[in-house]
Amino acid sequence: SSEVLEAIENVIQGVLQSLAQKKAPVLTVANRRDWRNIEFKDSVGLQMIPGCTTKLIRSDCPQSARRFALMLKILSMIYKMVQSNTYATKRDIYYSDTLLFGSQSVVDQIINDISCMLKIPRRSLHVLSTTKGFVAGNLSYTEEDGTKVNCTCSATVLTVPSNVQGIKNLTSCAKFILIVEKDATFQRLLDDDFFSKVSPCIMITGRGIPDLNTRLLVRKLWDSFQIPIFTLMDADPHGVEIMCVYKYGSVSMSFEAHHLTVPAVKWLGLLPSDLERLNICKDALIPFTKQDENKLASILKRPYIACQPLWKKELEIMAASKLKAEIQVLTSISSDYLSRVYLPNKLQFGGWL
Repeated sequence: SSEVLEAIENVIQGVLQSLAQKKAPVLTVANRRDWRNIEFKDSVGLQMIPGCTTKLIRSDCPQSARRFALMLKILSMIYKMVQSNTYATKRDIYYSDTLLFGSQSVVDQIINDISCMLKIPRRSLHVLSTTKGFVAGNLSYTEEDGTKVNCTCSATVLTVPSNVQGIKNLTSCAKFILIVEKDATFQRLLDDDFFSKVSPCIMITGRGIPDLNTRLLVRKLWDSFQIPIFTLMDADPHGVEIMCVYKYGSVSMSFEAHHLTVPAVKWLGLLPSDLERLNICKDALIPFTKQDENKLASILKRPYIACQPLWKKELEIMAASKLKAEIQVLTSISSDYLSRVYLPNKLQFGGWL
């Protein structure tokens, strides 16, 4: 707490010094979305380079004066929360003054900018995200307030905790962790009682692009159990993008890569090569859009793809066919093919990359 308070005080002191010298105060923020500020390390994923380029949020410039004021406003809210040891979600902050902030995305971006500027992880700023991810399977833990949580009951789907940092006493007999891209597939596997039929496992879904808490939980499970982590995604550029976020991180959150990425993540399916191998009917596949082509071209250029020749081969198959498939395409073979045949075979015979 003292470290956070001191970091905020230093920022405010800089503002006051500028005013005392009759200069317009500025805040210096790293360019988080610029690929030139990112380096790739096999052991960490995408991380921000030490001497990255910055942008100035000026108080005397019409384009940035409003952003400068909002950053100071949110800094003051964080300062009070840390002082009083209270927490708020990003949503709470937005709803404290919707007219002032204008939109939730403005609040989200400013909080990430502040976290990066202060070099302090977001959860240490006492700002929590609203969680959308689910977890189920062979796992139990204790929440920060002492509540015992057991995910092992097959009928139970639990929301990923909003304060992952605070959970402790994690226990599991799981042999692996399965990250599922979409909620519908996750629910289907639960209905089929997949995680107790095949072998004990933990299943997680971020329900699309994962939020911070879902990524933190995957990382915490990896640190706690060191068991294989597999991903089950659609065979399309969007699914590959989501898998890369879990494995290598995202450009915008690269300043927190050490806490968020799990480079050990493996691609279990749905592989583009599986579609041919399983004789999936072409009519069941979906033609690429221009957006898909652009997304795939962008992924193929990323630094981590060069380290993954087998991934590259799969992406080239996808690029050549210009066809994509959802996981649900396996129901064209049989309604329970995914849980009864596809996943057990992949896990038994090592069909992952």
